Amino acid sequence: MDSEKLILDGSSLTIDALARASYNVNSQIELDEAARVRVRASRAAVDRWIAEQRVVYGMTTGFGEFANVFIPPKDVETLQENLIISHCAGMGPLLPDEIVRAMMILRINALVKGFSGIRESTLDALVSMVNAGIVPAIPSQGSVGSSGDLAPLAHLALCLIGRGECVVDGNRTSSADVLAHHGITPVKLAAKEGLALINGTQMMCAFGALSIFRARNIAALADVVGALSTDALRGTDNAFDERLHLTRPHPGQLTSAKNLRTLIAGSSIRESHRSGDFKVQDAYSIRCMPQVHGASRDTIAYATSVVEREMNSATDNPLIFVDDDTHIEGGNFHGQPLALVLDFLAIALAEFASISERRTERLVNAALGGLPRFLTPNGGLNSGMMIAQYTAASMVSENKVLAHP
Repeated sequence: MDSEKLILDGSSLTIDALARASYNVNSQIELDEAARVRVRASRAAVDRWIAEQRVVYGMTTGFGEFANVFIPPKDVETLQENLIISHCAGMGPLLPDEIVRAMMILRINALVKGFSGIRESTLDALVSMVNAGIVPAIPSQGSVGSSGDLAPLAHLALCLIGRGECVVDGNRTSSADVLAHHGITPVKLAAKEGLALINGTQMMCAFGALSIFRARNIAALADVVGALSTDALRGTDNAFDERLHLTRPHPGQLTSAKNLRTLIAGSSIRESHRSGDFKVQDAYSIRCMPQVHGASRDTIAYATSVVEREMNSATDNPLIFVDDDTHIEGGNFHGQPLALVLDFLAIALAEFASISERRTERLVNAALGGLPRFLTPNGGLNSGMMIAQYTAASMVSENKVLAHP
């Protein structure tokens, strides 16, 4: 794929833009110039507070249970490096490359909002890693979400400081060697920077954003497959009539009904049985597609609004407010907004599979669909699609288990 440039300003990143940059390793990113001004201003505040020996969580204090321990100015840099190393406690299989790229882009986008106090040069190094296609080796397990994605983001930051490993052509390789190969100098973290790099929701946000990107494709395909099944089963298009759906105008329902009408319009199969067809209405799995598909579409739309809001949010702690010369300790790193909506999304996606499998049963069951048993003209000698339907039913059951909150 050709490279394309994504400009990050902390406020306008979309799921589609993130997905394109995450799946295309040749995509390039750069920082918005106004964002650079904000970053420099917040960093100046951090440097001033360190010089004043102001007590600020994570800058001049320890972390968590050690928040009451004052850290003198001479140790603030060591504090940040120690934070990264101690929090690299992930385990399990590595995250997919596209998730890691999404995490890196999302973290940069949060930092350029100018509330985190990171240096511009540190951000530039992270941008260079993304543009070079460098993928830190990040274990997939170890984040509970209530404190953000501390362990996964620590493994990301570990690569930035020239430690740990990266993934190159599927193989784990020394980060120091990979950075050197691309001419990137490992970052020596300054005050607040370790905390700024790891305090956030970027792993769960990456999963959410790329899941929504795929969910939109599933929603479109569900209508196409449903229309084909309706035609094959000699179903009626009456249940897709716009007048019916305008009486219950859920946006997703209206969209799916319109798609189904458009896809079936002009079908020679439909015309062949329009007269003499005494069937009043079709089974739920056909007749209720707009309502079922539409409800899932509306869930995807809601999830999109929550995830895109999160993608353009500041999730660090503490946050720096330059105009007021102050910092505020809080909990913007908490993953609850994403956790709830992604559970909702999982349930909605499982419903696409559930109704699709019920249509599949009608296609292979001659008593229900009127087609040859298991869609084979030579039943007995051939078993046709018998086991394919069994597999579909199995996957639907597994989906429902996986969609449990």
